[in-house]
Amino acid sequence: MTDFTMPALGADMETGKVVQWCVKPGDTIHSGDVVAVVETHKGAIDVECFLDGVIDNLAPLDTDLPVGAVLATVRGAGVAAVASTAPAAPPAVQPVPTVAASPTIAGGATGVTRAKVSPAARRRAVELGVALDGLHGSGADGAVILADIERTVAPLAHTVKPGARPSPKTGFDPAQMRQAIAAAMGRSKREIPHYYLSSTIDFGAAQTWLEAWNRQREPIDRLLPAVLLLKAAAKALEEVPQLNGFYENDAYRPSPAIHVGWAVALRGGGLVAPALHDANHKTLADLMSALRDLVQRARAGGLRSSELMDPTITVTSLGDRGAESVLGVIYPPQVAIIGFGRVVLRPWVVDGQVVPRPLVTVSLAADHRVSDGHLGGQLLAAIDTALQSPDHL
Repeated sequence: MTDFTMPALGADMETGKVVQWCVKPGDTIHSGDVVAVVETHKGAIDVECFLDGVIDNLAPLDTDLPVGAVLATVRGAGVAAVASTAPAAPPAVQPVPTVAASPTIAGGATGVTRAKVSPAARRRAVELGVALDGLHGSGADGAVILADIERTVAPLAHTVKPGARPSPKTGFDPAQMRQAIAAAMGRSKREIPHYYLSSTIDFGAAQTWLEAWNRQREPIDRLLPAVLLLKAAAKALEEVPQLNGFYENDAYRPSPAIHVGWAVALRGGGLVAPALHDANHKTLADLMSALRDLVQRARAGGLRSSELMDPTITVTSLGDRGAESVLGVIYPPQVAIIGFGRVVLRPWVVDGQVVPRPLVTVSLAADHRVSDGHLGGQLLAAIDTALQSPDHL
């Protein structure tokens, strides 16, 4: 029998509370299944369990629990259940509120079959009886996300019976998030010996290639400059893997996978940096689709625990309305953060002539316990090289 514990969804998380169980005692689960919704200062997060077996002894709802606290037990098939002394958990699924008839409402629907539905949206659809067949999603490739479900039922909200249990909140408390960010960044600056580097890169070749690519495609399939910057960073980390990993227990642990944590500014304030898994292996089109979906779900409260637990490095891009450069603060236990400013038109020397060129400033903040300026400089140079050959990204 193995304990399933409260995950650490980032260095700025100390406690969380289970606000919904997606399973019930005695259910068989498989590795990667979403089993609970945990509320943190970042909102309601779908939490996966990476164990196989029968889940039991579920922790009670709406109780603050520290990271590492036991949420449930998972036993192998055929292993007898062990009585728990913990309070009995409520049923996994709360009663479904009654809603008025609608072309998109199925009343007592108990399941959905549409493939492209986020876990949070699928669960909410079942709770409210929303039929997903024919529902157009606003996520990547038309995927239905939580915000689509909420928009569908919003006009019918007045028909929900009084006293029904509210669904887990999908937003966040800006003040609470700001406090958590301050605590995590304060710890980072105290404990991590940062060093900083920056370099100015000619973005002309990348911009020319990008414009040609986008002219041949519909708006939904076009790429943003940010995706080229992200892919260039991921490819550079293949050449300089020493900056891709974690510093824990007084030792550096490199990561064989490159999971880029993309910094997303949330509406109303706050920041979250969920992972784009295996970013170095995705095509630009796939990476653009994944990035669009990740940002939408981050702002709609539809992130999964795995996306918050395993970023191996963070990349922040300020976009076309941001500052010209940024010096980041490392998010522990990562050992580096890469920052891109906005692309600006500036005088630049090409073949001995001063010409106007689109330039972007890339910065690196890295952990001096793991690397030094020479290695950091190699990473910035590798990013520059990658952006000069955008057709190879």
